[in-house]
Amino acid sequence: MAKLTIDDLKRIKEETAKSTSVREGKANIKITVHMGTCGIAAGAREVMNALMEEMAEADRQDIRVVTSGCMGMCSSEPNVTIESKEAEPIVYQKMDSNKMRQVFKRHVMLGEIQSDFALAKM
Repeated sequence: MAKLTIDDLKRIKEETAKSTSVREGKANIKITVHMGTCGIAAGAREVMNALMEEMAEADRQDIRVVTSGCMGMCSSEPNVTIESKEAEPIVYQKMDSNKMRQVFKRHVMLGEIQSDFALAKM
């Protein structure tokens, strides 16, 4: 096995920081994908996969992605909540991978609430 150089260690540190900052650390925006049993059955895993692809493409360190259980609104699953420091939280309902991509690009990146998918302001 080859020895690691200082540059190798710096690169590994940067890659690790990128991958862990998605779920930890300080963030201006928090995205919660509600992944209770009903959410998963309704397609929350696909929603999460689409979100993670968009996150990788955007390469933003100030966005935190978390999961949670059911919100108690099973008929509107999969649900996604977007929280930012500048605005009230918005819950989006009946999400799929395409809707998640649109919400990410427009709401998260540009601040435009996608009212067609919004369930409620929290």
